[in-house]
Amino acid sequence: MSGHSKWANIKNKKGKTDAARGKIFTKLGRELAVAVKQGGPDPDGNSKLSDVIAKCKAANMPNDNIARGIKKAAGELFNVNYEEVIYEGYGCGGAAVIVKALTDNKNRTAGDIRHIFDKYGQGLGLTNCVSYMFEKKGLIVIERTKSLTEDIIMEYAIEGGADDVMTYDDVFEVYTAPNSLSSVRKFLESKNLAFLSAEVDMIPANIITLEGDNLVKFNKMLEMFDENDDVQNVYHNVNLPDEV
Repeated sequence: MSGHSKWANIKNKKGKTDAARGKIFTKLGRELAVAVKQGGPDPDGNSKLSDVIAKCKAANMPNDNIARGIKKAAGELFNVNYEEVIYEGYGCGGAAVIVKALTDNKNRTAGDIRHIFDKYGQGLGLTNCVSYMFEKKGLIVIERTKSLTEDIIMEYAIEGGADDVMTYDDVFEVYTAPNSLSSVRKFLESKNLAFLSAEVDMIPANIITLEGDNLVKFNKMLEMFDENDDVQNVYHNVNLPDEV
């Protein structure tokens, strides 16, 4: 497992979430809708929905908003069908970037994503042009406290069926197989642990560092993706400094 912590990138996302809460709630509402349509409105029988609900709670989405989103998706009033689309491309400095979108208009979304790659990176690529550099893993990020030691987390992770644990100054990162994320998360929840993040992630095999104008352009590209309502997640192999 790479020694690079994902938490710097997650902190970056959470900062933007606090500044644009309505936008992130809209994106999470789409994920709720897709999960309900795929497996029904009961999270006990729909592990995908259970995972999205956990993601909503990690983003501080109110329970009323979550319940309303589920009811809206399950009801007749919700008649928009979202389709998941994956784009791969290159950022400046040779960065590898994967963009996951949920869209009701693939032509519109493809045009927007291509424009962002062309303006701030090195262009949109073909399918699988960079995904081979990443491994899909479940990732649960837990805040490190004085009472929560590495030994305790390791014991819980092994008992819960996790694959690996990485320890950093401020967080623990628990890694799972993608299809084990729900069961491991539920087990850790039973131990009264709160999560800063819990979702399937794309973990890069190698990390690169950008400097100067390349770093500025790369972060501008991430900002433009973040502002696009269709974009749900962006995965990349760049080590973002804490101050960014």
